[in-house]
Amino acid sequence: MSIFDRLSHRLVALPIRQWWRRRERVDLGDLRRPEPVSRLFGADRGQPIDRYFIERFLGEHAALIRGRVLEVADRSYTRSFGGDRVTKSDVLHATAENPNATIVGDLESGAGIPLGAFDAVILTQVLMCTFDLPAVVRTIHGMLAPGGSALITVPSISAISRYDADRWGDYWRFTEQSAARLFERDFGAANVHVQSFGNALVAHAFLAGMATEELREHELAAHDRDYPIVVAAVVTKR
Repeated sequence: MSIFDRLSHRLVALPIRQWWRRRERVDLGDLRRPEPVSRLFGADRGQPIDRYFIERFLGEHAALIRGRVLEVADRSYTRSFGGDRVTKSDVLHATAENPNATIVGDLESGAGIPLGAFDAVILTQVLMCTFDLPAVVRTIHGMLAPGGSALITVPSISAISRYDADRWGDYWRFTEQSAARLFERDFGAANVHVQSFGNALVAHAFLAGMATEELREHELAAHDRDYPIVVAAVVTKR
């Protein structure tokens, strides 16, 4: 924000600021439409923008993906970011219909999930599909071995995932504050690190269904904590 903008915000009456801003025309171009360009989060156009940030987060904390690792639905991130640090890879799914699943279990009740077993747990865009979040956090804490960490991402500014909503639900959107308070209760504040990714431009593009490849590198790199599309947390069991 420029010095002029800061001064005008403090000194100029709201009606005058509104009049001035209305003179600044915004060209919505191709986005002036109620229908998004993609209802698949941009997956039919390239890499979904949220996945760009999720993979950046996992890459930053890849050293924690080691030993026995649990991932939900498949083991793609375990393979990509764990490499030869992984000694055993498990896949958790809510039903036995998933051929990749090695463990069929319930994150809310903890049924079917072994306790104290995992050195790392990867939960990307999973928690919004569970309703009893405190119970899920207790399960995550219980499944980790001492010193183990969970790498967790959740949506913030995002469309509804209709695929998930029609199967098991899409209930929540998160902020840095809500994620921190959720995990600190069981893990302790010193063992919870929360960050966010995104900015206003990225949020608009993501809601429109654009893909990563349609944005410039500096547009993706900009960070505005008021417009996150992904909130991520590293939580460690001490």
